[in-house]
Amino acid sequence: MSSLEIGLICIGVLVVLVANRVPIGFALIGVSFVGIWWVGGPRAAWGTISLVPQTFAATWALSSIPMFLLMGYVSYRAGLTRGLFRFARLWLSALPGGLAVASVFGAAGFAAVTGSSVACSAAMGRIAFPEMVQYGYQPRLAAGTLAVAGTLGALIPPSILMILYGIIAQVPIASLFMGGISVGLITALGYILVIIVLVSFKPELAPPVVEEISWAMRFDALKETLPVLVLIFGVFGGLLAGYFTPTEAGAVGAVMAIGIALSMRSLSMSELRKALVETLVTTSSLFIIGCGAALLVRFLALSGSGEFITDLVIGFGSDPVLLIIGIALLYIVLGMFLEPIGTMLLTLPIVLPIVDEAGFSVIWFGVFLTKMLEIGMITPPMGMNVFVIKGVVGDAVSLGNIFRGILAFLTVDLAIIVILIAIPAIVLVPVSWVN
Repeated sequence: MSSLEIGLICIGVLVVLVANRVPIGFALIGVSFVGIWWVGGPRAAWGTISLVPQTFAATWALSSIPMFLLMGYVSYRAGLTRGLFRFARLWLSALPGGLAVASVFGAAGFAAVTGSSVACSAAMGRIAFPEMVQYGYQPRLAAGTLAVAGTLGALIPPSILMILYGIIAQVPIASLFMGGISVGLITALGYILVIIVLVSFKPELAPPVVEEISWAMRFDALKETLPVLVLIFGVFGGLLAGYFTPTEAGAVGAVMAIGIALSMRSLSMSELRKALVETLVTTSSLFIIGCGAALLVRFLALSGSGEFITDLVIGFGSDPVLLIIGIALLYIVLGMFLEPIGTMLLTLPIVLPIVDEAGFSVIWFGVFLTKMLEIGMITPPMGMNVFVIKGVVGDAVSLGNIFRGILAFLTVDLAIIVILIAIPAIVLVPVSWVN
């Protein structure tokens, strides 16, 4: 049996394992190890598994992941972002669906201190859902808004997905961050437009908030946002000004978040301990998946199956637009069943060479891919953000109603994907500002 045949068999086995809910990290490691043993023998297998994970884990840029995670978890545990929603509510409540609009605004702000879509959904769900229901908002609209708003957590920097992509694709993380800002803001504006249009045609979805709001209240709420604004501008202002690298920015952000929280006396030792444990657990799972992906890359190269698949896909058609549409459809399907990080690390060893060979900007594709993966976070049957919001709201909204609540927002997401393919300058122009 040839090395290529062994490679294709192992890829098939990997797909079967993932489809049967074997954890992606362990599936990647197991299949890659067995495949390398089969192709190159036991010495090659043991040598690879002893070297590749160590090399991957020792990558300096990876140290930013636990730091950005810690910044986000500390900000959440210390309540640094609660003021964002109150500020948005007081300033935007006059708009149709003002509280839902404020939720999107608050999620965009929270996204700037955490790289996690799930964390963003959970935090905003706990803060905003009870208030929207209290003011008579239809629960389906409230829950759907919060589920989709959470996807901003992976688009607006810092983004764990973009950091991992930058390391694997060997492109500047700061450039990915700049591209992510533009797409994240366009996405947020699209969600806000959907809310305003829906409520304008169906006012019963979100009754106007009857509340006396003075300018003094508005400016007082602005003061509550100062801690998180200091954190955001301190981290990203220094990053874009060149005072520190993206890797160092994570450490700066974590230290600033802890310092601000302690100075405000809003972070107890027990909450800090919880933030540290959450950071360790999340980082460990990410590193296991990452090591498995690194082993898969080595196995695909050794067996020749990666090059074979690349040539096969490119050979089906020379139109780059059709190719990228096909890749987008692949990620939509995978997003229905797999979580984003696993999906990305599972597919990048095969997809990235195809994209590069077709002449697409690897930086543009990183932002495009992040957007595609976040769409998967809200698509049935496995939309993770939807399940997070369901856990937050309990029996107030059924799972089916939450999925129905995201449908209008999903059309906006798909429209943004079309725009990104048609006008790549939306990503590449902001990227050029840091190059």
